Parts: sequence; C-alpha cells; structure tokens
Amino acid sequence: MAIQWFPGHMHLTRKAIGERIKEIDVVIEMLDARLPGSSANPMLVDLTAVKPALKVLNKQDLADPVHTEAWLAHYNAQAGTRAIALGTDNKAPAHALVQACREVAPTRGISLAKPMRVLICGIPNVGKSTLINTLVGKKSAKAADEAGVTKNEQRYVLEDGFYLYDTPGVLWPRIIVAQSGYNLAASGAVGRNAFDDAEVALELLSYLKQHYVPELEARYKLGLAPGAVADLQDEELLDAIGRKRGALIAGGRINEQKAAEIVITDFRTGALGRISLETPAEYARWLSEGKKLDAERTARKDAFEEARKAPGRKTRNARW
Repeated sequence: MAIQWFPGHMHLTRKAIGERIKEIDVVIEMLDARLPGSSANPMLVDLTAVKPALKVLNKQDLADPVHTEAWLAHYNAQAGTRAIALGTDNKAPAHALVQACREVAPTRGISLAKPMRVLICGIPNVGKSTLINTLVGKKSAKAADEAGVTKNEQRYVLEDGFYLYDTPGVLWPRIIVAQSGYNLAASGAVGRNAFDDAEVALELLSYLKQHYVPELEARYKLGLAPGAVADLQDEELLDAIGRKRGALIAGGRINEQKAAEIVITDFRTGALGRISLETPAEYARWLSEGKKLDAERTARKDAFEEARKAPGRKTRNARW
C-alpha cells in the first residue's frame, strides 16, 4: 500500500513558506523524535536550504532515548544545523529554542533593530501547536491529536525582538520511501482516510517484533514463553492482541479494525513504552532503496511515453 496525503491547503502552505522565507533568519523544523527521518519534509529542504536550521526532535519523552541521541548526533554533524530534543518533560522549552536559534544566527535578536525572525514548520500532528501554546503561555494555537488542524500562518512574540511564525503542518506531494508512509500513518501525521489501519498496524508490529519484544510482552501479556512473540507471524500477533483485548465479532472472529486501532493507539500514546521506529542507518537504507525504485518507475514511465508517441505504435494504458 502506497500512503499519500496532500490536501489542497498544503499547496497554499508551500507557497506561503516560499514567500515568508525571504525575511526569515532561522528555520525550525519540528520532527517526531520517534521517526525523525520519515518526519523530515524533503520539500522544506528545497524551500529553506539557504537559512540556518534548527531541528527539534519533539515528543522525545515517547521515543527510545538511545535512538534519539543517535539522531541528535546525526543532525548536529550537518553544517549550519543545530538539533535539540523536546518533550512534555522539558521544563523550559522557550529558553531552549531561543538559545539554540541564537547559536545558529548569533547576529540576530541582539536588539529591536535586528530582531530574530523564526519560521517554525513541520509535518501535521508533530506537536507544533501544543509547543507554541506552551511557549506563549496561553492557548493561542489550535491543537488536536489529528492531522491538518492548523490552516493559516500565525505570528507570536516569544520575547522582545524574537518573532515566531507558525505555519500549517505540511507533507510532500509524493512519499517515495514506503516505510516512511507506514511510520507517518502510525504516528498520526496522515489523515485517517489515506491508509488502512490493519495494514499499518501489521507493519508496526513487524518492526516491534524485531526491536521491542519486551515492550510487547509487558503491554499485552499474551501468556507466551519469553521471546515467543518474535516468532509469531504479524497476522497471528495482531489476532492474539485482539483476542486478549476482546476485539471480537460474531462467531468469535477477530475484529481486525478494532485490534489495529488498539495497537496504533498504544504506540501513539506511549502505552507501549518509549519506542522509535527508525535509526539514522535504517532510514538512510530505506531512502536509498526508495530513490532507486522511484528512478526505475520514472524510467518505465518515460519509456512508455516514448513508445506511445512513436508513429504507428499502439500502447495500452498502464498504471505507474
């Protein structure tokens, strides 16, 4: 299943970012600490490449701390980039953000004549609105545990000479990394109508079986021998979880939809524990494979178009 979600307002957001970036000093990109690579928008790289960047790994209190440290090191090694991690356990997020922005743009924000102008952007449901409400000390930005709540740009003053511009969450027109699509859906960054819950839950369980067996055993208490969870097929594990939680329909059959919702919700809320769905090395491999497949797809499409245009040739319609 290819997961894609790019509502009309995201086109407008892309255009607005392109205009606003001309007068911005630092770009803050909010990332989901549980999937930093998948939640990094490649479209934003093109739009904001000329500006210093601050990568904020949000929801770090839900992520695997070992993986978070690896991602921070990965981003901090990049030129013109600073990376920090934030979560609900961070007691002074405003100070952390302001300090980090001043590190990458030391000549800005030193006076009202040279204010710091910061653009904060990221994918839907990454926690921007919740963070902004914390920063400004009041409920100014709409926040909800679903994608696509913020629709318009808003400006906030964090302190004298420090202006923060918020933009709606935006994905990109085509996700070429298949695993990123599943991870984004599991995190809540994609609208519900864009994916199948059961398929996303199965992909999630497949990864958890490889890396977080103790967490699965502790959460669902399936009565299996230690480590036996890893030997189950993905469908068998989802079935066992559904039966344990009473997700059944007539005839004692599993309610796959309800079982999938249980697994996805447990991941999103942190009920499964502190879990990350990718490491820098894993994501680099997925991205390389995705680019290769995308190049092959483009080559097939180009060949089809050439054959279709050739004199005397008839080619049936094809799906790409």
